[in-house]
Amino acid sequence: MALRLFDSHSQNLRDFVPLVAGEVGIYLCGPTVQSSPHVGHLRSALVYDQLRRWLTVKGNNVTLVRNVTDIDDKVLANAQALGEQWWALAYRYEIEFNQAYNALKISAPTYEPRATASIAEMLAIIERLIEAGYAYQATDGSADVYFAASKWADYGELTNQRADDMAADEEAELRGKRDPRDFALWKAAKPGEPASASWSTRFGVGRPGWHIECSAMSTKYLGSQFDIHGGGLDLRFPHHENELAQSRAAGDAFANYWLHNGLVNVQGQKMSKSLGNSIFAADLLAAGRPLAVRFYLGSAHYRSVLDYHEGVLEEAESALARIEGFLERAARRLNDTQFAPSVKRFGSELLGDLPADFVAAMDDDLSIPAALAALYEAIRAGNTSLEREDLPAVASALSAVRGMVEVLGINPEAPQWASQGSGEGRALDALMTSLIEQRKAARAAKDFARADEIRDALQKAGIKLEDGADATHWSL
Repeated sequence: MALRLFDSHSQNLRDFVPLVAGEVGIYLCGPTVQSSPHVGHLRSALVYDQLRRWLTVKGNNVTLVRNVTDIDDKVLANAQALGEQWWALAYRYEIEFNQAYNALKISAPTYEPRATASIAEMLAIIERLIEAGYAYQATDGSADVYFAASKWADYGELTNQRADDMAADEEAELRGKRDPRDFALWKAAKPGEPASASWSTRFGVGRPGWHIECSAMSTKYLGSQFDIHGGGLDLRFPHHENELAQSRAAGDAFANYWLHNGLVNVQGQKMSKSLGNSIFAADLLAAGRPLAVRFYLGSAHYRSVLDYHEGVLEEAESALARIEGFLERAARRLNDTQFAPSVKRFGSELLGDLPADFVAAMDDDLSIPAALAALYEAIRAGNTSLEREDLPAVASALSAVRGMVEVLGINPEAPQWASQGSGEGRALDALMTSLIEQRKAARAAKDFARADEIRDALQKAGIKLEDGADATHWSL
């Protein structure tokens, strides 16, 4: 089965066929670094990390470009309110975003351009649009330059809207527009803004509009046409709609597929500053180990709404304990036997270990819930095989489970997660070590009643002891 992705432009599932066989170019709208990252930013970055990992396992070389919008009205306003240089504030938050991404082991993009490094490319696109008759300098003589939305016949194609039904652009208050739906390609510098936030052009001194930034950065690094453009659902309009219009009008074929991930609700409500219910990345990462946060954020279908509520990390920890328990038991039982599986490198060689239903789920528009169901089924079968001492079947299940968690980036055995056992897990392990030592001492003293009492109490609590030649192991 070929990988199928839901293309927001055509509004249907399409077989994914890269422009160049074995090579995939992805442009992901990254953060506007105006303030601290929240859970929605993490979810979006993780979705495209999962996609990238699956494309890699399918044998593709993936180039992922994720931009940083480091010049923006809100960046300037927030910096002024804090008495800080705008570029210092932007960089400070950029570091904070990357720290949060790193905590979740989201792979770094192939390249991460800042908007301020592509001003020349933005101006070049603007000139092409003016020459083609799709852009104009403001009629009031200012340095503002606008895209003439009404002149582009396909405007509204991404969100399936008619131009006449669209609301005016958010910058409609700016003077010099021919039509309120026209949007800014270049903005004249405003009084009181720092000189360092402006560039001199033939239109006058100013800075880029938001939409032109991504059109320039995506094509600068991925070419006039590339495979996938991704981002959050909240970016479809006006940002992505305007990107598509201006890029096509400038002569670029642009993205072949458009992907949009769902947003995050908090206890059933939309997360927003006005409601005061934002869940910031730092708070979420402080509430549990990063592996559990990654599991939670990546557990729903990427196009669905992800709901945050009390207990989500505990639920994630419970699921991870099931995975960790099987991996530990199976590896321990297979050690020093002919069935001990080899560790495989991340990439296409993992495909042979993956169950067919897991592969089918991932190929079906990254259906992570169905992929997790395949993972749980392999664990159930593996545990049954352990009870039956069917070592070939245990080895097969272990290879499958290791492959699946590696694909999803939630392999607790991976070096990057190895030192991140949960606080509850560490406390339980310390308690179990103490009880096992007490039982060992009781047996050495021939106090078998006490040894059996400890074993029976643990069994009632759902903890199983396995006595080996050299040590006693426990599992839930």
